[in-house]
Amino acid sequence: MMSKKVRKAVFPAAGLGTRFLPATKVIPKEMLALVDKPILQYGVEEAIASGIEHIILVTGRGKGAMEDHFDLSYELDATLEKKGKRELLALSRGISSMARVSSVRQKEPLGLGHAVLCAKELVGDEPFAVILPDDVIDADPPCLKQMIDVFNEKGGSVLATQTVEGPAISAYGVLAGSQDQKNPRIYNCTGMVEKPKFEEAPSTQAIIGRYILTPRVFALLEHTQPGAVGEIQLTDGIKALLKEEKVFGYTFAGKRFDAGDKFGMLQATVEFALKRPEFGEKFRAYLKGLV
Repeated sequence: MMSKKVRKAVFPAAGLGTRFLPATKVIPKEMLALVDKPILQYGVEEAIASGIEHIILVTGRGKGAMEDHFDLSYELDATLEKKGKRELLALSRGISSMARVSSVRQKEPLGLGHAVLCAKELVGDEPFAVILPDDVIDADPPCLKQMIDVFNEKGGSVLATQTVEGPAISAYGVLAGSQDQKNPRIYNCTGMVEKPKFEEAPSTQAIIGRYILTPRVFALLEHTQPGAVGEIQLTDGIKALLKEEKVFGYTFAGKRFDAGDKFGMLQATVEFALKRPEFGEKFRAYLKGLV
């Protein structure tokens, strides 16, 4: 019998990160620092704060640093302990103990749908979350927690959306559907269109990098044909799922940053830095001095 609890989160992280070259020539994009934490860690912390028990990293060649980050570092810990740096030692050990982390390789860059499919054996027959590390979301309660609450209420897959007005909508997958009568943040999904022209967009609800999916999607992805560039798209699998089960969109409360884009990364760096109690006000004064 399928477990109803969302316990596992899949992090597709096998991409090459070419938009951040040369920084990502040898460093995984997901390990680039946002203030003082890797981008990936923000997503993992969101998952844990949402009740996720098992993190599944879908990695590729040259991505070992991600696994190492969540592992014990005996040499570092021993050095910190010897020097009496207890706060830093607690920080290092806290990262390695924050969650159960497993990884699986995506050996070829065959698309987001294929990356999710690579996690099939580790997920098993239960609902699961998908978090795209590039999408860093500042929200309280966490975005994924909001979505899990919707999943528990509605019992169907949930796609995170944000309202995008104007021509910018053409950069996203866009939800088609109608608002729930009881909760205007919930959409009863009837379909989705990938990167539509502005005038052809079915709504202003852009799908972003958070999903809660039922395990049925794995079988559907296995039978999904690759698209024009030879990739298996997750949206195609969800479209097939929609023919069998209910799928919901959810306009989360919070702010999303596209940390896979240089400008988005800069925006996130500034806003997260301003919220840091140890130097936020000092940084704010510095920024004001630049104007």
